[in-house]
Amino acid sequence: MIERHTRFRQLACGLSLGLFLFFSIACSDSLFKVKPAVELPALPSSAVTAEAGGLRASAAPLPSDEESQELFEANLPLAGVLPLRVELAYQSPGGAVPPAAAAEGVPLELKRARLHLRDGQGREWKLLSTKQAIKRILKANGVFLYNPYSRKQFEKEFSAYGFDLKTPLPAAERRRQGFLFFQTPDKSPVRSPRGLTLSITGLTQPLDIRIN
Repeated sequence: MIERHTRFRQLACGLSLGLFLFFSIACSDSLFKVKPAVELPALPSSAVTAEAGGLRASAAPLPSDEESQELFEANLPLAGVLPLRVELAYQSPGGAVPPAAAAEGVPLELKRARLHLRDGQGREWKLLSTKQAIKRILKANGVFLYNPYSRKQFEKEFSAYGFDLKTPLPAAERRRQGFLFFQTPDKSPVRSPRGLTLSITGLTQPLDIRIN
């Protein structure tokens, strides 16, 4: 009787371990199939721009729900997260001269930049860090149980799309692009926002980009 009980316990432990290993391996990939950031094409000709102080800021048209899901697979609009693709560059030689600091070889400190997105009703959309955006995405998509490695992988792949505001922009780099992630004013799903304007201050001169 004791031997039978011992065998049962060993079988149960083995089965539990097998299931654990199975689900660990099955869930070892990223939570969502994020398209590699290196495959991101150049900004389209329809991108809107603003120039001042030797800098040019550009913003791509708002992505459709389908385009957003093609990149991130996760439903960002449902999470109340708006991905806005932007580019910041030194103006070309044919335009205004680059900022004096850049002309002297001093990198532009992007961490000084202050970004504000407002809609046609004058409401401000909160700028999210990639980690804050991911937290909202997982909650909205009902993802609560997951392999820690899978989340870490998703964070890595998703963050690769974020616009780097921490690293200075050297003159040799010329331009930098990436996504800024904004939260709707009332945290509701994104629904065709109109009259959006992105304001950038804290650099050489203020820049205002009328998105739509």
